[in-house]
Amino acid sequence: MSNGNEKAKDRPSVGRTLQQARIDAKLTVDEVSSATRVRVPIVQAIEADDFSRCGGDVYARGHVRTLARAVGLEPAELIELYNAQRGHHDDSLPSGPLFEAERIRPEPRRPNWTAAMVAAIVVVIGFVGFTFFSAGDEEGGGSVAERTETPGADSPGGDGPERRGPETPTTEPEPPTESAVAGVPADKVTVRLTMEGTSWISVKDSNGRLLFEGNLEDGDSETYTDDERIDLVLGNAGAVKLHVNGREIEDVFEPGQVQRLSYTVGDPEEG
Repeated sequence: MSNGNEKAKDRPSVGRTLQQARIDAKLTVDEVSSATRVRVPIVQAIEADDFSRCGGDVYARGHVRTLARAVGLEPAELIELYNAQRGHHDDSLPSGPLFEAERIRPEPRRPNWTAAMVAAIVVVIGFVGFTFFSAGDEEGGGSVAERTETPGADSPGGDGPERRGPETPTTEPEPPTESAVAGVPADKVTVRLTMEGTSWISVKDSNGRLLFEGNLEDGDSETYTDDERIDLVLGNAGAVKLHVNGREIEDVFEPGQVQRLSYTVGDPEEG
Protein backbone atom coordinates (compact mmCIF):
# COMPACT_ATOMS: atom_id res chain seq x y z
CA MET A 1 0.00 0.00 0.00
CA SER A 2 1.32 3.47 -0.88
CA ASN A 3 2.29 6.08 1.67
CA GLY A 4 -0.61 8.25 0.42
CA ASN A 5 -3.09 5.52 1.26
CA GLU A 6 -1.47 4.92 4.65
CA LYS A 7 -1.82 8.62 5.47
CA ALA A 8 -5.44 8.51 4.33
CA LYS A 9 -6.11 5.58 6.65
CA ASP A 10 -4.84 7.67 9.59
CA ARG A 11 -7.21 10.56 8.76
CA PRO A 12 -10.84 10.65 9.90
CA SER A 13 -13.18 8.83 7.54
CA VAL A 14 -15.18 10.61 4.86
CA GLY A 15 -18.42 10.18 6.76
CA ARG A 16 -16.93 11.37 10.05
CA THR A 17 -15.37 14.40 8.28
CA LEU A 18 -18.72 15.37 6.75
CA GLN A 19 -20.54 14.89 10.05
CA GLN A 20 -18.03 17.01 12.00
CA ALA A 21 -18.16 19.76 9.36
CA ARG A 22 -21.95 19.78 9.52
CA ILE A 23 -21.88 20.05 13.31
CA ASP A 24 -19.29 22.86 13.13
CA ALA A 25 -21.55 24.67 10.63
CA LYS A 26 -24.47 24.27 13.10
CA LEU A 27 -26.58 22.46 10.52
CA THR A 28 -28.99 19.59 11.12
CA VAL A 29 -29.32 16.55 8.87
CA ASP A 30 -32.73 17.83 7.75
CA GLU A 31 -31.26 21.23 6.81
CA VAL A 32 -28.48 19.59 4.79
CA SER A 33 -31.03 17.36 3.07
CA SER A 34 -33.21 20.35 2.16
CA ALA A 35 -30.24 22.30 0.81
CA THR A 36 -28.79 19.43 -1.27
CA ARG A 37 -31.98 17.47 -2.06
CA VAL A 38 -30.22 14.32 -0.87
CA ARG A 39 -32.69 12.27 1.17
CA VAL A 40 -32.21 12.16 4.96
CA PRO A 41 -31.55 8.36 5.18
CA ILE A 42 -28.76 8.66 2.59
CA VAL A 43 -27.17 11.61 4.43
CA GLN A 44 -27.23 9.60 7.66
CA ALA A 45 -25.79 6.52 5.94
CA ILE A 46 -22.92 8.49 4.36
CA GLU A 47 -22.04 10.09 7.70
CA ALA A 48 -21.85 6.52 9.05
CA ASP A 49 -19.52 5.58 6.12
CA ASP A 50 -22.21 3.34 4.66
CA PHE A 51 -22.19 4.05 0.92
CA SER A 52 -24.23 1.00 -0.06
CA ARG A 53 -27.44 3.08 -0.28
CA CYS A 54 -25.89 5.39 -2.88
CA GLY A 55 -26.23 2.90 -5.71
CA GLY A 56 -22.57 2.68 -6.72
CA ASP A 57 -19.29 4.59 -6.54
CA VAL A 58 -20.27 7.12 -9.20
CA TYR A 59 -23.41 8.09 -7.28
CA ALA A 60 -21.53 8.00 -3.96
CA ARG A 61 -18.90 10.45 -5.24
CA GLY A 62 -21.65 12.75 -6.48
CA HIS A 63 -23.33 12.72 -3.05
CA VAL A 64 -19.99 13.34 -1.31
CA ARG A 65 -19.28 16.36 -3.56
CA THR A 66 -22.73 17.80 -2.92
CA LEU A 67 -22.60 17.31 0.86
CA ALA A 68 -19.04 18.70 1.05
CA ARG A 69 -20.11 21.97 -0.60
CA ALA A 70 -23.14 22.20 1.71
CA VAL A 71 -21.05 21.99 4.89
CA GLY A 72 -18.18 24.18 3.65
CA LEU A 73 -15.58 21.55 2.70
CA GLU A 74 -13.51 21.33 -0.48
CA PRO A 75 -15.14 18.61 -2.66
CA ALA A 76 -11.93 17.63 -4.49
CA GLU A 77 -10.03 16.94 -1.24
CA LEU A 78 -12.87 14.84 0.15
CA ILE A 79 -13.16 12.82 -3.09
CA GLU A 80 -9.41 12.18 -2.92
CA LEU A 81 -9.84 10.96 0.66
CA TYR A 82 -12.81 8.79 -0.41
CA ASN A 83 -10.76 7.14 -3.20
CA ALA A 84 -7.74 6.61 -0.96
CA GLN A 85 -9.68 5.08 1.94
CA ARG A 86 -11.83 2.85 -0.28
CA GLY A 87 -9.06 1.93 -2.72
CA HIS A 88 -10.88 3.24 -5.80
CA HIS A 89 -9.94 5.51 -8.65
CA ASP A 90 -12.26 8.30 -9.75
CA ASP A 91 -13.32 6.81 -13.13
CA SER A 92 -16.48 8.86 -13.41
CA LEU A 93 -17.13 11.16 -16.38
CA PRO A 94 -15.15 14.44 -16.44
CA SER A 95 -18.29 16.42 -15.75
CA GLY A 96 -18.58 16.52 -11.98
CA PRO A 97 -22.33 16.96 -11.44
CA LEU A 98 -23.27 13.84 -13.45
CA PHE A 99 -24.89 12.16 -10.49
CA GLU A 100 -24.60 14.97 -8.00
CA ALA A 101 -27.65 14.30 -5.84
CA GLU A 102 -30.59 12.02 -5.72
CA ARG A 103 -33.52 14.25 -6.58
CA ILE A 104 -36.51 14.41 -4.31
CA ARG A 105 -39.46 14.19 -6.65
CA PRO A 106 -42.33 16.49 -5.72
CA GLU A 107 -45.57 14.83 -4.84
CA PRO A 108 -48.03 14.80 -7.73
CA ARG A 109 -50.64 17.51 -7.51
CA ARG A 110 -54.10 16.43 -6.61
CA PRO A 111 -56.88 17.39 -9.00
CA ASN A 112 -58.65 20.60 -8.06
CA TRP A 113 -62.26 19.42 -8.10
CA THR A 114 -63.60 22.81 -6.98
CA ALA A 115 -62.11 24.56 -9.99
CA ALA A 116 -63.38 21.79 -12.25
CA MET A 117 -66.95 22.17 -10.92
CA VAL A 118 -66.84 25.95 -11.34
CA ALA A 119 -65.61 25.57 -14.90
CA ALA A 120 -68.37 23.06 -15.67
CA ILE A 121 -71.06 25.41 -14.28
CA VAL A 122 -69.70 28.30 -16.37
CA VAL A 123 -69.81 26.12 -19.50
CA VAL A 124 -73.41 25.05 -18.84
CA ILE A 125 -74.55 28.67 -18.22
CA GLY A 126 -72.78 29.82 -21.36
CA PHE A 127 -74.37 27.08 -23.46
CA VAL A 128 -77.87 27.84 -22.16
CA GLY A 129 -77.41 31.58 -22.82
CA PHE A 130 -76.06 30.95 -26.31
CA THR A 131 -79.01 28.65 -27.14
CA PHE A 132 -81.53 31.21 -25.83
CA PHE A 133 -80.13 34.15 -27.80
CA SER A 134 -79.64 32.07 -30.93
CA ALA A 135 -83.32 31.04 -30.86
CA GLY A 136 -84.38 34.70 -30.45
CA ASP A 137 -82.19 35.79 -33.38
CA GLU A 138 -83.68 33.13 -35.65
CA GLU A 139 -87.27 34.24 -34.88
CA GLY A 140 -86.43 37.95 -35.48
CA GLY A 141 -84.61 37.12 -38.70
CA GLY A 142 -87.63 35.20 -40.04
CA SER A 143 -89.96 38.16 -39.46
CA VAL A 144 -87.63 40.56 -41.26
CA ALA A 145 -87.29 38.16 -44.16
CA GLU A 146 -91.06 37.99 -44.60
CA ARG A 147 -91.38 41.80 -44.83
CA THR A 148 -88.37 42.43 -47.04
CA GLU A 149 -88.57 41.93 -50.77
CA THR A 150 -85.70 42.21 -53.17
CA PRO A 151 -86.48 44.72 -55.97
CA GLY A 152 -86.98 42.82 -59.17
CA ALA A 153 -88.22 43.35 -62.70
CA ASP A 154 -91.90 43.35 -61.63
CA SER A 155 -91.57 45.62 -58.59
CA PRO A 156 -91.75 49.41 -58.77
CA GLY A 157 -88.34 51.00 -59.01
CA GLY A 158 -86.78 47.60 -59.61
CA ASP A 159 -83.88 47.50 -62.04
CA GLY A 160 -84.02 43.78 -62.62
CA PRO A 161 -82.20 40.95 -60.87
CA GLU A 162 -79.63 41.79 -58.24
CA ARG A 163 -76.23 42.33 -59.75
CA ARG A 164 -73.14 40.79 -58.25
CA GLY A 165 -69.57 41.86 -58.72
CA PRO A 166 -67.05 39.59 -60.38
CA GLU A 167 -65.89 36.75 -58.19
CA THR A 168 -62.27 36.83 -57.19
CA PRO A 169 -60.55 33.60 -58.19
CA THR A 170 -59.11 31.68 -55.26
CA THR A 171 -55.62 30.29 -55.43
CA GLU A 172 -54.58 27.23 -53.50
CA PRO A 173 -51.74 27.88 -51.08
CA GLU A 174 -48.41 26.36 -51.95
CA PRO A 175 -47.45 23.37 -49.80
CA PRO A 176 -45.05 24.35 -47.01
CA THR A 177 -41.43 23.45 -47.37
CA GLU A 178 -39.81 20.88 -45.10
CA SER A 179 -38.04 23.62 -43.17
CA ALA A 180 -41.33 25.44 -42.56
CA VAL A 181 -42.93 22.22 -41.32
CA ALA A 182 -40.05 21.62 -38.95
CA GLY A 183 -40.23 25.23 -37.77
CA VAL A 184 -36.45 25.58 -37.54
CA PRO A 185 -34.00 27.77 -39.52
CA ALA A 186 -32.42 25.86 -42.42
CA ASP A 187 -29.00 27.53 -42.02
CA LYS A 188 -28.52 26.57 -38.36
CA VAL A 189 -28.41 23.40 -36.30
CA THR A 190 -31.25 23.13 -33.81
CA VAL A 191 -31.42 20.44 -31.11
CA ARG A 192 -34.46 19.92 -28.89
CA LEU A 193 -34.31 17.60 -25.87
CA THR A 194 -37.54 16.23 -24.39
CA MET A 195 -37.14 14.37 -21.11
CA GLU A 196 -38.87 11.03 -20.45
CA GLY A 197 -37.04 10.56 -17.18
CA THR A 198 -34.15 12.22 -15.32
CA SER A 199 -30.69 12.65 -16.84
CA TRP A 200 -27.59 14.79 -16.49
CA ILE A 201 -27.04 16.81 -19.68
CA SER A 202 -24.08 18.79 -21.07
CA VAL A 203 -24.55 21.06 -24.13
CA LYS A 204 -21.76 22.97 -25.93
CA ASP A 205 -21.72 25.07 -29.12
CA SER A 206 -19.21 24.91 -32.00
CA ASN A 207 -16.80 27.17 -30.09
CA GLY A 208 -16.78 24.86 -27.07
CA ARG A 209 -18.84 27.32 -25.02
CA LEU A 210 -20.95 25.58 -22.38
CA LEU A 211 -24.63 26.28 -23.02
CA PHE A 212 -26.01 24.04 -20.25
CA GLU A 213 -24.78 21.52 -17.72
CA GLY A 214 -26.91 19.88 -15.07
CA ASN A 215 -29.89 17.62 -14.48
CA LEU A 216 -33.16 17.78 -16.44
CA GLU A 217 -36.28 16.22 -14.99
CA ASP A 218 -39.08 14.16 -16.53
CA GLY A 219 -41.27 16.40 -18.72
CA ASP A 220 -38.61 19.12 -19.22
CA SER A 221 -37.95 20.33 -22.78
CA GLU A 222 -34.98 22.46 -23.86
CA THR A 223 -33.93 23.75 -27.33
CA TYR A 224 -30.43 24.87 -28.37
CA THR A 225 -29.29 26.49 -31.66
CA ASP A 226 -25.87 27.17 -33.20
CA ASP A 227 -24.56 28.23 -36.62
CA GLU A 228 -22.36 25.14 -37.04
CA ARG A 229 -22.51 22.38 -34.40
CA ILE A 230 -24.08 21.29 -31.10
CA ASP A 231 -22.18 18.80 -28.88
CA LEU A 232 -24.11 16.74 -26.32
CA VAL A 233 -23.23 14.45 -23.42
CA LEU A 234 -26.21 12.46 -22.11
CA GLY A 235 -25.73 10.80 -18.74
CA ASN A 236 -28.90 8.69 -19.10
CA ALA A 237 -29.50 8.56 -22.86
CA GLY A 238 -32.52 6.28 -22.50
CA ALA A 239 -34.46 9.10 -20.81
CA VAL A 240 -33.91 11.64 -23.62
CA LYS A 241 -35.93 12.06 -26.84
CA LEU A 242 -33.98 14.05 -29.45
CA HIS A 243 -35.24 16.21 -32.32
CA VAL A 244 -32.47 17.54 -34.56
CA ASN A 245 -33.28 20.16 -37.20
CA GLY A 246 -36.98 19.39 -36.77
CA ARG A 247 -36.64 15.61 -37.13
CA GLU A 248 -36.88 12.99 -34.41
CA ILE A 249 -33.78 10.84 -33.90
CA GLU A 250 -34.89 7.21 -34.14
CA ASP A 251 -31.89 5.71 -32.31
CA VAL A 252 -32.90 3.72 -29.23
CA PHE A 253 -30.64 4.31 -26.25
CA GLU A 254 -30.59 2.10 -23.16
CA PRO A 255 -31.49 3.49 -19.71
CA GLY A 256 -28.34 4.51 -17.88
CA GLN A 257 -26.31 4.58 -21.12
CA VAL A 258 -23.86 7.49 -21.52
CA GLN A 259 -23.80 8.99 -25.02
CA ARG A 260 -21.62 11.71 -26.56
CA LEU A 261 -23.24 13.14 -29.69
CA SER A 262 -22.55 15.95 -32.18
CA TYR A 263 -25.00 17.41 -34.71
CA THR A 264 -24.43 19.87 -37.56
CA VAL A 265 -26.49 21.81 -40.10
CA GLY A 266 -28.51 19.60 -42.50
CA ASP A 267 -29.88 16.13 -42.01
CA PRO A 268 -29.26 14.80 -38.50
CA GLU A 269 -26.28 12.54 -38.42
CA GLU A 270 -24.53 11.36 -35.27
CA GLY A 271 -21.03 12.70 -34.90
